[in-house]
Amino acid sequence: MDNRDDAVDESAEPTAGLRPRRRAIYVLPNLLTTGSLFAGFYGIIASIDGHYEAGAIAVIIAGVLDGLDGRLARLTHTESEFGQQYDSLSDMVSFGLAPAVIVYQWGLVRLAEYGWLWAKLGWLAAFVYAVSGALRLARFNVRSRTSDRRFFEGLPSPSAAGLMMSMVWLGTKLGWTGGWTLVLAFVVTAVAGALMVSRFAFYSFKEVHARGRISFTYVIVVPLTFVLVAMDPPAVLFGIGVIYALSGPAVSLWRLRRRRAAAPVARAGGQPRS
Repeated sequence: MDNRDDAVDESAEPTAGLRPRRRAIYVLPNLLTTGSLFAGFYGIIASIDGHYEAGAIAVIIAGVLDGLDGRLARLTHTESEFGQQYDSLSDMVSFGLAPAVIVYQWGLVRLAEYGWLWAKLGWLAAFVYAVSGALRLARFNVRSRTSDRRFFEGLPSPSAAGLMMSMVWLGTKLGWTGGWTLVLAFVVTAVAGALMVSRFAFYSFKEVHARGRISFTYVIVVPLTFVLVAMDPPAVLFGIGVIYALSGPAVSLWRLRRRRAAAPVARAGGQPRS
């Protein structure tokens, strides 16, 4: 998340009898970040012990906490550079490393049953996802101050993790087995990693906040979404994750078609009259 504060000049001469001021480290938003980091770490431990559903739910909870810490920091004016860096490192564990390990333990590791080549492809897919998450976070940190806040460049790592973990949760609940499950795990992992480092634009929803005006559509959609999630959390969350992941390529394709359709009209309008 974007946590920043006003820098304190530590090079200034301290006043006599007073200690020099230190950069502030705020407790509340960083406590939520620590909770997100703990949930991601627990997800890894749970998957190693074979508790895949618990591990997937833990990472989803980490995503909720990650969405709250930045908003809380902005609401309480406790943003800090320390919080920004701490949040980025926490995201790498919770949404980069944890989903890769959980999906590998849940399904990709069983690709070894089909030969050594498939075994290597399984852990390589998990690694590609992890390194894509790291690259995605690094790019966000570099471009966050200059990019359009309405859109993310590339699939956000919490959303990619939510897609992966809802798949694991749903597959564990329904008892998915067989080769097609392994293919699904491989494809979703590879595609999620590729979308994170892509240049597709994904809507950020940052224009929707508590003090701003929202349309009547949001008033209906938000409670309806909660109702649907409560009915069947893994299935609905997986469906939302798939729709959001496909929204970036779909919007980019739609924009490309519009530009191509408008190009002949623009050229015709620019030609000199005879």
